[in-house]
Amino acid sequence: MVTKLAIRNLVHDRARFLVTLIGILFAVVLLAVQLGLYLGARKMIVDTIDHAGGDIWIAAYGSNSFEQATILHGRERFAALSVPGVSAVEPLVASFAPWTRGDTSTTSVVVVGADNGTLSPWNVVEGSVSALSPDGVAVDRTYADTLGISGIGAVAEINGQRLRVDALTDGIRSFTTSPYIFMSLAKARELLSVPSDQATFYLVKVQPGVDVSGVKHALEKKLPGTSIFTNAEFRQTNLDYWLFGTGAGVALLGGAVLGLIIGTVVVAQTLYSSTKDHLAEFATLRALGSSSFYIHKVILTQATVSAFLGYGLGIAVSFAVAQASLHTPMPIMLTPQLAAMLLVVTVVMCAVSALSSIFKVTKIDPAMVFAR
Repeated sequence: MVTKLAIRNLVHDRARFLVTLIGILFAVVLLAVQLGLYLGARKMIVDTIDHAGGDIWIAAYGSNSFEQATILHGRERFAALSVPGVSAVEPLVASFAPWTRGDTSTTSVVVVGADNGTLSPWNVVEGSVSALSPDGVAVDRTYADTLGISGIGAVAEINGQRLRVDALTDGIRSFTTSPYIFMSLAKARELLSVPSDQATFYLVKVQPGVDVSGVKHALEKKLPGTSIFTNAEFRQTNLDYWLFGTGAGVALLGGAVLGLIIGTVVVAQTLYSSTKDHLAEFATLRALGSSSFYIHKVILTQATVSAFLGYGLGIAVSFAVAQASLHTPMPIMLTPQLAAMLLVVTVVMCAVSALSSIFKVTKIDPAMVFAR
């Protein structure tokens, strides 16, 4: 009877019920898009770090992002190789540079140069990374229009030097919106005028079974004046800088909170109005001996039914939006975990919205039914 009564109350005024569902749908979509963009941003920021083959990063002092570190002197590699437990130290060059398209217009890119599989492009869909020519590069096809390329064999320039696209990847995005351009270490040094014994980072590989934190402390003693990070620390440093140092993460999370507040207010208002319209019926139930708990269950059931229907509509729209964003520079990541969390948040949001109605019903005097 509780569910039957709750559904009848909801559909009694269909226009109001539709407004409730639209409010929940809007809240779910806004939450999904904002949080999906946040997850997508996190992935873009740390993707290059996660795919690099090192356990410890050596960077110039004060470096807080992969794209904006300054060049190291070069002695760091040999000092690191002398630390017990270190198996290899691989140089990596990463820096912004101007990409000149065929029509002579330019755009900013991030040059990434590495050898020995230190940071090879992944998700290759055309061409081959292993067969890159001396002037060959790998780019992501998401940025084809930005870079002015049509596919494999396209030609462009960086700092006046001619390059050929030998491989295309899919899904390697840059949070800075400047595409990553992957190439050999020697070519990157040449383009960026970096001496052959210097690099932006040195990636340290630790021998199996050796404590990474212990090697890190030893490197810090050997290399004062540099920044030494474990892989996890460098990930977090980049996330903190780009998401919170720049305010981008706060803006995305703020939008999600705004959606939650709007949804709660809309649902609370419609449930409260519905409760006011049915005060006489609730008073009749009280006069017939129904407990306050029973009536509260009716209102909470109304909220729950609204939550599930609104969530179903909202998550369907959200998945469509996320699918449409897959091949854009700013993809929305709508994971099963996020979808499940949104369901819980929607139910809680609607339950909280029902509190105003519950407080109203609690004050009903059963005698009012006899005064009608």
